[in-house]
Amino acid sequence: MSLSTHLPVIDLDIFLAGPRDSPVVLQECKKAAEALIVYGALVLHDSRVSEQDNSTFLDLLEDYFSQPEADLKKDERPELSYQVGVTLENTEKPKCAVDEPCLRIIERLEISERPLDISAHQPDPKCRFFWKMSEKPPYETQFPGLNSPNVIPQADHLKERWPQTMQNWGNFMKNAVADLADMVAIGLGLPAESFRDAGRYGPHILAPTASDLAKYGEKDTILAGFHSDLNFLTIHGHSRYPGLNIWARNTGKRIPVKIPQGNNLLVQAGKQLEHITGGLIKAGFHEVVVNEQTLAVIEQRKVHFPNRPLIRISSTFFWHLSSDYDLVPITALAQRSQAFKGDGEEETVYPPMKVGEQVSK
Repeated sequence: MSLSTHLPVIDLDIFLAGPRDSPVVLQECKKAAEALIVYGALVLHDSRVSEQDNSTFLDLLEDYFSQPEADLKKDERPELSYQVGVTLENTEKPKCAVDEPCLRIIERLEISERPLDISAHQPDPKCRFFWKMSEKPPYETQFPGLNSPNVIPQADHLKERWPQTMQNWGNFMKNAVADLADMVAIGLGLPAESFRDAGRYGPHILAPTASDLAKYGEKDTILAGFHSDLNFLTIHGHSRYPGLNIWARNTGKRIPVKIPQGNNLLVQAGKQLEHITGGLIKAGFHEVVVNEQTLAVIEQRKVHFPNRPLIRISSTFFWHLSSDYDLVPITALAQRSQAFKGDGEEETVYPPMKVGEQVSK
């Protein structure tokens, strides 16, 4: 399959303008579904999202992660498996470093297209903050640990602006990705709100990551090792520093991600979407590294913003299906998946399970 190195751009404005049964809307929905089938990722244009809001969010997170480690540790919640609050650097490990199926995917890639070597990679030198954006279910969930209350940093220069900024940016991302879920459902031939309903009470998380480039700014440093996401759809705003690479259909070319300037977001497929489509859409693999472009932006930021910390923030949002939802492949989509199976691609079994079980595993 010949693939472009540019991700398809899906226009959410067309969908929101409606009506949903118009040919132009249906065409854009099919384009969205096809983009995820082929690339596992797409660029989403949404005029409701402003660069200023993204910038305000990035400033807040840079200020937060530039605090001393002792202050950051106050926001750790290891007893809740780090599902809220901060996760400090060298805690998260790329599963692919020890996962045989994942390592075989890397082996099938041409040497020039492989990720940076994670075989001896230590835990990722990135920090993360989990801010829940979920709606409390009207029933007793079997997975209360995935629905814990949020942590608010207590530093004076943060606590007043923290909840509003996090909620504001989180809602932009949540609304955009839920609307895209409707588009993808329609594009796959399903009722429009199939995925939205399945994820109505999901433990959605605004999960910005932070990498200290003053400390980890050498070329070819792995900030986030080769991996895929376990949720349904992941959405990102612009980062100030390049370095994200994705792989098309897990066995294709490495694509350095460039989100076009303007009201654009990056969306990637996760394991829950792969599971429910029976592998028709694959969770896309990706990594974050320090490359030549990252180094160039570091030097530019030193000149133009000398008083700002050199911290790479990724404004990531994980959209999940509801924890108690029965995760079962949709038969018609699982049957279609056979036509997209790549050469040498292993047969994957998607056993029925609750979404909360899948997350816990």
